[in-house]
Amino acid sequence: MWLQLAVAVLAGLVFLALGRREAMSAAAGAAIVALGTALLSARFFSGLNGAGVALSRLLTGMLLKWIVIVGGLVVILFQYKLPPLAAITGLAAAYAVYLLAFRFKG
Repeated sequence: MWLQLAVAVLAGLVFLALGRREAMSAAAGAAIVALGTALLSARFFSGLNGAGVALSRLLTGMLLKWIVIVGGLVVILFQYKLPPLAAITGLAAAYAVYLLAFRFKG
């Protein structure tokens, strides 16, 4: 999650060359992925129980994550009318870091 927040800042700084709205859009796109990951982690690691409870926590955490990401994109694109290319680029960059973190994990 911390790497995703760093990517949000980095994406905002990169898109700042194109304008303030693009920078806000890219940073927000990456930040909603970080928020979704934080919700998934909070739900999944909330306690130690059996395998069935762990699976249900994982599934509800994933559902919460996707609700936050899709809802966040709807807010970014339709309510605030920020540039869609920057938002999707920030989202993709945050997911790329997420996948790379699993690739180089232990």
